[in-house]
Amino acid sequence: MNTFSDSAAAAIALILEWDPMLASIVARSVAVSTVACALACGLGIVAGAWLGVARFRGRGVLLMFLNTLLALPSVVVGLVVYLLLSRSGPLGSLGWLFSFKAMVVAQAILVLPVATALTRRAVEDADLAHGEQLASLGARTMLRGLLLGWDERYALLTILIACFGRAISEVGAVMIVGGNIDGFTRVMTTAIALETSKGDLPLALALGMVLLLVVLLLNAGIAALGRWRTSIEDSRGLLARAATV
Repeated sequence: MNTFSDSAAAAIALILEWDPMLASIVARSVAVSTVACALACGLGIVAGAWLGVARFRGRGVLLMFLNTLLALPSVVVGLVVYLLLSRSGPLGSLGWLFSFKAMVVAQAILVLPVATALTRRAVEDADLAHGEQLASLGARTMLRGLLLGWDERYALLTILIACFGRAISEVGAVMIVGGNIDGFTRVMTTAIALETSKGDLPLALALGMVLLLVVLLLNAGIAALGRWRTSIEDSRGLLARAATV
């Protein structure tokens, strides 16, 4: 008897049948990550656009701190959010611990530095090329950053996809603050860990396959955006050359 082949066959059957438990866990994972990315990227893109063009004392230290947060362990975020939302914590009165909202907060905190740092890099590069022109037209720091961010919107779409991938593949923080409660806070990554420890390998493997498929689709989206951006830039270049002839 081959445990891997038997488990893989059972896992594929669960996916093809779209088992209700599997569907519920996948839907909850996507919902949590989508809301967390919407919140984090909304703040992170604006903050990154401003940091990309702003020049002030202590900026280098702030950027070093921001880059450090990119490697922030998810379990540390989970611990901090747990302490804040616990009954004796400063936000305990909200009653969010072991809930959908707590998992959204934890994932948003993890994604926020990623969205901010990547946006800052894209906008800063664009500022080196076009910033002086916008400044000469009277655009102030925040407006210049937002205009450059819009100009780099294809790069920002890639950042959004990368942030979603970071969120949906995270396990430590949501395990701590969500509690991995069946039917309420169990997501793909926490369910894989639990079902593996219980010996329910087909469900764990099915969830792993779906998670890998989601990540694969995200990477395909990033590649497609890159090709789309290149084709648009090539078209613009051809039109510009045609106009000068």
